[in-house]
Order: sequence, then C-alpha cells, then structure tokens
Amino acid sequence: MLEQLLIFTRGGLILWTCKELGNALRGSPIDTLIRSCLLEERSGAASYNYDAPGASYTLKWIFHNELGLVFVAVYQRILHLLYVDDLLSMVKQEFSEIYDPKRTSYNDFDAIFQQLKKEAEARAEELKKSKQVSKPMNNNNLGRKQGQLQNGVANGGNKKKSRDEDGGDSDEFKSRPLENGNVKKNNNNNVAKGEVTTMVNGNGKENGSSNNGAFDVNKLQKKLRAKGGKKTESVVTKVPKAEPEQKKKITKKNRVWDDSPKESKLDFTDPVSENEELKMPVVVAANEGESMMDKEEIFSSDSETEEDEEITGKDNKVDAKKKGGWFSSMLQSIAGKANLEKSDLEPALKALKDRLMTKNVAEEIAEKLCESVAASLEGKRLASFTRISSTVQAAMEDALVRILTPRRSIDILRDVHAAKEQGKPYVVVFVGVNGVGKSTNLAKVAYWLLQHDVSVMMAACDTFRSGAVEQLRTHARRLQIPIFEKGYEKDPAIVAKEAIQEASRSGSDVVLVDTAGRMQDNEPLMRALSKLIYVNNPDLVLFVGEALVGNDAVDQLSKFNQKLGDLSPSPNPRLIDGILLTKFDTIDDKVGAALSMVYISGAPVMFVGCGQSYTDLKKLNVKSIVKTLLK
Repeated sequence: MLEQLLIFTRGGLILWTCKELGNALRGSPIDTLIRSCLLEERSGAASYNYDAPGASYTLKWIFHNELGLVFVAVYQRILHLLYVDDLLSMVKQEFSEIYDPKRTSYNDFDAIFQQLKKEAEARAEELKKSKQVSKPMNNNNLGRKQGQLQNGVANGGNKKKSRDEDGGDSDEFKSRPLENGNVKKNNNNNVAKGEVTTMVNGNGKENGSSNNGAFDVNKLQKKLRAKGGKKTESVVTKVPKAEPEQKKKITKKNRVWDDSPKESKLDFTDPVSENEELKMPVVVAANEGESMMDKEEIFSSDSETEEDEEITGKDNKVDAKKKGGWFSSMLQSIAGKANLEKSDLEPALKALKDRLMTKNVAEEIAEKLCESVAASLEGKRLASFTRISSTVQAAMEDALVRILTPRRSIDILRDVHAAKEQGKPYVVVFVGVNGVGKSTNLAKVAYWLLQHDVSVMMAACDTFRSGAVEQLRTHARRLQIPIFEKGYEKDPAIVAKEAIQEASRSGSDVVLVDTAGRMQDNEPLMRALSKLIYVNNPDLVLFVGEALVGNDAVDQLSKFNQKLGDLSPSPNPRLIDGILLTKFDTIDDKVGAALSMVYISGAPVMFVGCGQSYTDLKKLNVKSIVKTLLK
C-alpha cells in the first residue's frame, strides 16, 4: 500500500500531499531524502531506503526540472509496489498542466490523483496476470522437451540392444587395420570389463587374448613364428629401478646458552624511571612557527583557461555532429533549445567523467555524479547564447561545491571549550589503514592545539605495531606534552579509558588517541576498534587517509563505516565524523581522493597534511579543489 505521495518545489515549499492516504510516516524519511540524496548529488539513484524504529520505507522520486518540482512516493519496503514508477510519471504529466507558480494550494488535484492511482494499479494487475499465464506454458514446453529426451534415450537403448543381439557391427564399428597388418575387431565389447577381444593376423586366423591385464606381445610373436608369419619387433619397456630412500636430514638443535628460564615476551616500553629521566638530555619544545591551519589561503577565481576552452570546444563539436553539424549547434546556442534531453547531455557528461577520473576520482563516484547532474538538467530549457557543455560544467561545479561543503559545522576549538566547561576532556580518536601517517598527523594536530593554549595529552593505544609507542613518545617529548602508555599487547579500549581518566585528574583539555593501523577487511582488529569507540564514546572519530588512493578510498571508508556499525553493540553506533587527508603535497593535481571520501561517507575533510614539519597542516580549500577537478 502506498503510504504517501508529495509534490514540493526545489525551494522546499510543499504544494500537495495525498490527504486520502493520510498515513503518518514514522521518523522523517522526506527530510532524510533531501539531506542525503537531493542536496548531496545522489539524485541519479533509482530509489532510497529509509530505516526507522518500527518502519522501513522505500522512497522513489522524479523531477520536473523546467518547473523546479519534485514528486516523491513513499511505501513500505516489504510490499515491492510495481505501479509506483508509472504513477509518478502520470502525476508529473497531469500536475504540470495545472501548475501555477502563484498558487500554493491544489485541493482539486485529489480526484485526479485517485483516478491516476486506479489506472496504475489496473495496469500492474494486468501485467502480473499476463506473467502468471505465461508460466504454465513454459512448464508444458519443458515437459514436452523432457519427454522427447526420455524417448530418445529409450530408442537409443533399443538400437544398442538390437546391435548386440545380432552380433554384427554397424559402419562405425567396422574392423580397423593395425600398423603391422593385423586387424582388430571391436565387436562392441567393453575392454574395461575384462571381456575377450579378437585379434586377426595376416593369415586370417583369430587370436584371442584376455583383457584382464596388458597385451602379451611375446605370445603373439611365438604364434606368428609357428604359423610362418612375419616377425614383429619386440617392445621392451624399461622400468626404472626404485632409488633407495634418501636419509632424512638431521636438524641441528638450538644451543642453550644458559640454564635460566626463558621469558615468554620482552617488553621494553615500561615507563622510564625518575633517575633515568634525569640522565636524558633536555629536549627543547619544538617551535616551528605558526601552523598553516590558522593561515587563510588566498584563492583567485580566474576565468576559464585555454585548456577549458579547448575541451569545451571539442565537446561542442561532438554535440554538433549528433545534432546535424556546426550550423544547427549554433542555432541552438542562439535561439535556445526547448528542452534538454539525455542524448544532448551525454557527450559533455562523458568528457567530464573522463576528466574527473584522470584527477583520481573513483570511477563509481564519477559515474554517479554524472547521473545526478543529468537528472537535474534533463527537461530544463537551455538559455539563449549558452552552450550545452558550459551548462553541464556549471551544474557539475555547483554539485561538487555542495558535496565538499560540510553538512554541519565542526569547530574543534569551540567544542573543546564547551567540554572544558562541563569538566571533561575532549577526546579525538584517530583511525585508518596501515602506513597512512596517523601518529605523525596526530602530532601536527597536537601542535596546532598547543598554539591555541589548549592542554593536550597523547594516549598510546597502538599496542599492536612494534615501535608505535616509542614513536609517539618521541613526538610527546619534542612537544613537551604528557603521554599515557601501557606498553604492547594490552587492550586498547582499556588503555584509552584509563588515559581519559588520567586526563580528567590532571586537567588536560584534549586527549588524542592513537590507534593501530588496520585493513578494512581485518575483522578482529575492526572489532577491537569498534569496542574502543563504544567503551569510550569519543567526541570525534577522525579517519586518516592518503590523498594518493583512488578507487580504494571508496572501499576503505565504506567498509570502515560498515564494520563500525555491524560490530558495535550499541543500537546507534558511532561512525566516522571527519577525515584527515595526508600526503596532500605529493599528488600535484590528482585531488580526486578528497571528493571520493567525502561522497562515500558524508564526513567533511577537516585537516589536510601537506608536509613533514608540525606546521604543515591546513584546511581544505573547497573552491581550489573544485577548480582543480574541472581544469
């Protein structure tokens, strides 16, 4: 049963809802659809599944781009209604005929909708019946084929039986001459069953031999000599002698140097004693200047470059060929096209997709973006003196800006002060795959926070990788901030919990939790990470990813979120809140990983690592990224 059907403008004004359906939707499926699909350029998808406590809906929608209208149907996911797509198309056609931008109420559309709904349901029923009628016919045909196959097998068996009873051979089983002049008669006898075969020599006499073993050549030669036949060369088969078994190598036992009992594991990460700490050289706090996070990056929005003009010119040529040459393309640009069709947009969208993929955007993301842009432009009127390629590029630019702009503002400094007023430390957990630079960029974030007079404590919760605790301890000494460590092979969730408790006692404002690198498919390590987040409930979960990855960025982030949700015991599991993009200075213009990560997770890029020093941490410049992607 259809739960609800709404018609609203792109500005958010609801023009009409079906009052006769009158079903109260649980949760907020329409708001979630607008935030998750329409505003984030996922409108090219066929449908959207919404889950709420006690209800799960499927939402389908269709656009009228020329009028700026959105038509949305909501129904229970378990029903699989077949007539929804047809109904939305008919509603769109009928409502566009009576639509007036000055009107805000359309009560007279109720009767029209009921008639359209009955027609759509009737068509779906007829289609369903026609499919059910066609199924028995297919079964009958299958039964006939099976019967014919069985008859064929029976006839074949009869033929074989009659041939065996007659004792004769068909043309296929006639005698075949051997190389030595002898003739072998097959007589349809199965050699594998040990039956007797008949050998005919040059004089026409038969020699019988048992097929229980190999053919005896010596017996045949003796009989041929007795009968005056020709001698045949004997075949000698050399059987290799069994080699004597090689003696097993005696492995040398490990030498025991002393009689003292072995220690099972060595752990050199015990806290340094006070006496030893006094002997260490004094480390001066690292001061490398102002962090790039506090510097505003100047970006000049220049006009289209020569390369852009070249590419758009090529796009126009391809489009002109499809529409009848250069002259017809010029007429369309001057007079304006009535309604843009998908075939008009395909050449420009294909060029844009290829351009995005060369900038390291995942192929799946680039394809979905182009589908979403096509859905937003299809049916729209092309303005005068406007090229199709320029229209498509402008729509893609708007879409990229919307995707890369954060949905919600995350101000860490403001949140730190808010947590300080509540008397608790602000906890940030750094997660990611192996070797992306979590510990180094954690130190950069700590340096930036120190410049804003925020007291920081590091928590060494990477108890898996050798040297991880020592690495973090080195950063802590250079920055002269406390570090909480418990060594290796400890439960990272318990270490993080104790670190937060120690920060509360000592008055630290922020706790930066370093975790072990893990691949997204490693379930034991992902389970441990999910436990750490569930037990400690951090304020921010930062995913640290490389700017070098391409298609793998989609797999990493989607599976991280999926595992964190599936393995968490909480009904509302915590997922990734933000992204820290590392090695950004090594990629030149291949900036597509930022787009892929934001698109697949919905989390914003909060930090960008762009060098080796503590100051090399900056914000993501959305305009610069968009210009680079479309250049």
